[in-house]
Amino acid sequence: MTTTPDPRPWRGVLVATALPMDDDLAVDYDRYAEHCAWLVANGCDGVVPNGSLGEYQVLTPEERARVVETAVAAVGGERVMPGVAAYGAAEARRWAEQAREAGCGAVMLLPPNAYRADERAVVAHYAEVAEAGLPVVAYNNPIDTKVDLVPELLARLHGEGLVQAVKEFSGDVRRAYRIAELAPELDLLVGADDVLVELAVAGAKGWVAGYPNALPRASVELYRAAVAGDLAVALPLYRRLHALLRWDSRVEFVQAIKLSMDIVGRHGGRCRPPRVPLTPEQEAAVREATERAVAADLA
Repeated sequence: MTTTPDPRPWRGVLVATALPMDDDLAVDYDRYAEHCAWLVANGCDGVVPNGSLGEYQVLTPEERARVVETAVAAVGGERVMPGVAAYGAAEARRWAEQAREAGCGAVMLLPPNAYRADERAVVAHYAEVAEAGLPVVAYNNPIDTKVDLVPELLARLHGEGLVQAVKEFSGDVRRAYRIAELAPELDLLVGADDVLVELAVAGAKGWVAGYPNALPRASVELYRAAVAGDLAVALPLYRRLHALLRWDSRVEFVQAIKLSMDIVGRHGGRCRPPRVPLTPEQEAAVREATERAVAADLA
């Protein structure tokens, strides 16, 4: 008996995967494949390679392509939604085509991020990448890109058939309701770990997540309870995890999540420049919060 792949593979808990590096900062593809498989085995629904957490900006084209292929081989293309961000639409489309050829079910796309693009440029950018033929999940991160995919613009992109969902990282949970009013068929995905419950209660259909890299079991339990409206389970767990989850919205999120992975017995390892190690104070805070989670059997 064969099953039909979900036409909305962005639903559920999709982990924006951290990328294991060797001591010499070479990508450890074997560890990455094992990590993807471990996440799915621990209840996550899929993986998002080549996001910011995957340090895509400092990968060579060959590395970036191989990361996608490694994830697909490890968990199946229907579970893989690569980030295809690039300075130009032509390059982003090429990455979307590479994802299609690798067998992925969807891609995630930032707006143009080399400059503060206006609405016409944003629409043209998404239109170009949509030509690759895979469903596109928009990624709204106005903090880093300086381009804000406000609800009205998202509704236009969705209405023109260019995006099917949005990873919302603005932190403004009020937008969930405006998006639902303007584009009720556009799937809202939690984009920042520290507003998970707020957006889940508001109707989110998925979570592009950071901290499941270290704590998949507890993170999945939290997400499932939150979207089911079971706040008796979700809120106490959310409070216990929030000291870690809020690192996902900080500049040092990659270093913090990789450190937590190391502490729980995974391999996070180092980051490539320009990222630098956490300060002693930051490391102590992440270590303390992670060790509390381990002691509470949340890892």
